[in-house]
Amino acid sequence: MEVVTHFVNDTVEFYKWSLTIADKRVGNWPMMSSPFPTLAISCLYLLFLWAGPRYMQDRQAYTLRKPLIVYNFSMVVLNFYIAKELLIATRSAGYSYLCQPVNYSNDVNEVRIASALWWYYVSKGVEFLDTVFFILRKKFTQVSFLHVYHHCTMFILWWIGIKWVPGGQAFFGATINSGIHVIMYGYYGLAALGPHMQKYLWWKKYLTIIQMIQFHVTIGHSGYSLYTGCPFPLWMQWALIGYAVTFIILFANFYYHAYRGMPSYTQKGGKPVTNGSTVVTNGHVKVEAVQDNGKRQKKGRAKRE
Repeated sequence: MEVVTHFVNDTVEFYKWSLTIADKRVGNWPMMSSPFPTLAISCLYLLFLWAGPRYMQDRQAYTLRKPLIVYNFSMVVLNFYIAKELLIATRSAGYSYLCQPVNYSNDVNEVRIASALWWYYVSKGVEFLDTVFFILRKKFTQVSFLHVYHHCTMFILWWIGIKWVPGGQAFFGATINSGIHVIMYGYYGLAALGPHMQKYLWWKKYLTIIQMIQFHVTIGHSGYSLYTGCPFPLWMQWALIGYAVTFIILFANFYYHAYRGMPSYTQKGGKPVTNGSTVVTNGHVKVEAVQDNGKRQKKGRAKRE
């Protein structure tokens, strides 16, 4: 018990010390004065992951077509805004794409960059709704380990990023990721419009490839900064490399099982059969079976929005 007490005390003291080197500019911004709101929202997210499927188990799935259309295209707008703000502000501030220390001044461009990064952090909390929609639609297999790991850790880790390094080359990964999310949520929004859009969505597998490229670029960028001795916080650079490695492993495993390891089904005439609809999500692909051993399964009616 004494060991636990010492560990808790040391952790509290370390946190108090870390606050002395935190960015004072963001101290009074919403959600930034304390980690507890972020941790509380994350805990509620995990609680919903446990309770949601149990609540929906004996209930009909919701369709949620209109909310999904609004949500996905709203995320397109939000991520486009973040990417645009970061690109314009960093260009005005004369940022380097290879090595850029954090500037904690109240320069208008630096504050604009910090603000855009704060919105990026907020967007990671909003993305919890991805999981909520899956569960309410009873797409339980969509909520993979990769999906949960991605959503839960990004929100918490970017709180840390905004608290201590809301600038410098932290903008690099956020800009790339926001740009990718414009494409990704654009895809989801188009898919939510209905089956008639499927013929235009042939490029779905390339979303995963782009995301994997993103993680390799992150490792290369941080590795170059370490090699050249860039005066950006070392702990942040190592954290980015370690985090990106976990995503490369998880996304590579996902890509293999989704696109390389998936058995081929063919119709008469040689045309591919997807046995229903193939759904691409941020971290999971599901092929919904409609036929089984030549017999068509009955599909239950879903609730209207």
